[in-house]
Amino acid sequence: MEIYKSLSDPATKEFEKLLNSKLSKTQIEEGKIIEGKINKITDKYVFLHCEGLKSEPVLDINELKSMGLSEKIKIGETIPVLLEKIEDKNGEVLVSANKAQKIKGWDKLVEAYEKNEPIMGKITSKCKGGCIVEHIETGSLMFLPGSQISDKPLKDISHLMNEPQKFALIKLDKVRGNACVSRREIISSFKKEDKAKIIEKYKVGDIIKGAEVKGYSTFGCFFNVNGELDVLVHLQEISYSRVNHPDEVFNIGEKHDLKVISVDKEKLQVGCSVKQLLPDPFEKIDNYELNKTYKFKVIKLMEFGAFCELSELPGLTTLLHSSELSWNKKNNSAKKMFKVNDEIDCVITEIDKEKRRVAISHRLTFENPFEVFEKKYPVGTIAEGEVVNKNEYSLFVKIGDLEIDTFLHSNDLTYTNDGEQELNKYKKGDKIKVKILEIKTTEQKVRVGLKQTQPDPFDWFSDKKVKQIITVKIVSTDNKGLIVRPEGCEMDLPIKKSNIAINAADTRPSRFTGGERIDCAILDLDLDKRKVTLSIKLLEEIEKKEALEKYGAEGSGKNLPFSSLSEDLKNKEKKKD
Repeated sequence: MEIYKSLSDPATKEFEKLLNSKLSKTQIEEGKIIEGKINKITDKYVFLHCEGLKSEPVLDINELKSMGLSEKIKIGETIPVLLEKIEDKNGEVLVSANKAQKIKGWDKLVEAYEKNEPIMGKITSKCKGGCIVEHIETGSLMFLPGSQISDKPLKDISHLMNEPQKFALIKLDKVRGNACVSRREIISSFKKEDKAKIIEKYKVGDIIKGAEVKGYSTFGCFFNVNGELDVLVHLQEISYSRVNHPDEVFNIGEKHDLKVISVDKEKLQVGCSVKQLLPDPFEKIDNYELNKTYKFKVIKLMEFGAFCELSELPGLTTLLHSSELSWNKKNNSAKKMFKVNDEIDCVITEIDKEKRRVAISHRLTFENPFEVFEKKYPVGTIAEGEVVNKNEYSLFVKIGDLEIDTFLHSNDLTYTNDGEQELNKYKKGDKIKVKILEIKTTEQKVRVGLKQTQPDPFDWFSDKKVKQIITVKIVSTDNKGLIVRPEGCEMDLPIKKSNIAINAADTRPSRFTGGERIDCAILDLDLDKRKVTLSIKLLEEIEKKEALEKYGAEGSGKNLPFSSLSEDLKNKEKKKD
């Protein structure tokens, strides 16, 4: 083997050069980005020289132009390319400048995402659900969701198209190579910086003048201060009285003074209070007595009542419930009775210092009409009234000049006819005389009756007794039995089919045509319950018993001639059959 003693001779240097060239070729790998130098340009292709490759890679000239690299299409310019294959089936080297640009762009996006840095891009087109943003530096395409375009809804974004602007990277999918950006976060970050400067101006204890009510929440009310800051007044800081919802006290657009009670520079929040600008009204509540009348100011009207403020003690707000507006249940709407800022009389009915609650009533300032009614028309009084309303089972009758509608049930209309049928005879405006049957002052109810003003036909039975025989006239018949009316009585009574006769064959109601006068006996009688039962069968049993007592046993006369003739004839007929 020949050993080179000197490494400076030309042959040794040539060998070293060839060896280094061979080593550099072996270091080139597929999937890596390499530098290519343009050494030839034709109408369609660009030929590159890459160190370590045995042949020259070729690029489509249109690919470079589409990438915006037209200025670099010159002999001697260097272009980064992705080595896809060192040698394909045709023995050629495959490279891509476009893919190399995307990989380099993706690496920059990953770096910006990890450092939480904004990137420059421009909105190039709209797509389903948002827009497409092009990264200005690398040309990479990213998705901008519609919800991330701005912090406010935008109907038109034409003024944002193709304008270079900052975007925040909010999501990267390395597997799919997708990137999601947000313009909204950039806008919000600028606003946070401005908001931090604004909040620095406020300190605990400061008084804010003329803050405007902006919106409600279940936990408080939001106010806008000078058009630059939104502050929260918690539900507990609205009033010294109990407040269930801010809309009970405030209206949108109203202006109120606020006191700053907290400043959170980390969360960029300012907490305020309305009630701390006022003296605590419950410190003076001992000056007011229960069941005494005071002046209250109506400050807000609701469907369920009105919120009122004690005129002598501003800040003490309480609810006047609709049930305490009037004794008359028909007109219990606060919106119909009062207006905001009206001053009304109310009675304090309850004071609870622990719960900081005051209960009031407006109707107690007036005399209870049901107590007046009871004094003027005690139970048992007969008075004239007017039918003011009607439903399917009752009438409502107004008596006198009091705003009270008494209740008249259909069962109390008549003794004789069906109550519901009798109800059809009456209409609004009819004048009738009724008897006061019941007065419930606490429940605000009065019950009256019409039939109680008339003679009770059932009194006809007051001197009658069970098993007494009476004469009746048959009014009508049906499958169930008979309808009869006792002579001298104005009441129709039934006789059941089972009570028509002893013999089952004679119990059919069709035996009677109607209009006949017959006798029957009283089977049952209860004057207290107004119940009576009539029976023809009982009459037959009574007459049979009297006949037996008068003429002997039931079998008497059987030893006389022909006494058994009928039975013998029957037996003869059976034998023939």
